[in-house]
Amino acid sequence: MQNRLLIMGIGNYLMGDEGVGVHAAERLQQAGLPAHVDVVDGGTGGFHLLSYFEKYPRVILVDATLDGNPAGTIRLIKPRFASDFPKAMSTHDIGLKDMMSSLQLLGQIPEIHLFVVSIATIQQQGVELTPEVEAIMPGLLNKITELANTLEPEQEPAG
Repeated sequence: MQNRLLIMGIGNYLMGDEGVGVHAAERLQQAGLPAHVDVVDGGTGGFHLLSYFEKYPRVILVDATLDGNPAGTIRLIKPRFASDFPKAMSTHDIGLKDMMSSLQLLGQIPEIHLFVVSIATIQQQGVELTPEVEAIMPGLLNKITELANTLEPEQEPAG
């Protein structure tokens, strides 16, 4: 696993835009990414996702955020500490901050790149994305794929 890259979409698929990370993961699984890249639908797995962060040296996360920006705004964050993550949304088992705090205690934080997509509200039901968020999906997938292509696997020493 030391040369692998994980792309993980986080969110609740059944709550509209809050599931944008899961939608992105599903679409990326069909995208023909480089051989060193694995894609996982992290859903609302909470602490069950910790093992992925322990196994992979580099992780690209995709999640929704209620940050007050216009719906569909995409930001790339390179968090180093739990406090660098956006605040948790109530639909997740635990938030990314909680998970990162646990990894900090274990001393096993991988290199993380976090794409956050701003959403307007948390919808209570529905698997469809709003038109604003659906409209940015091609650009989001392109940004994730471009980043994955730049994060080439580390070469093992010849020996």
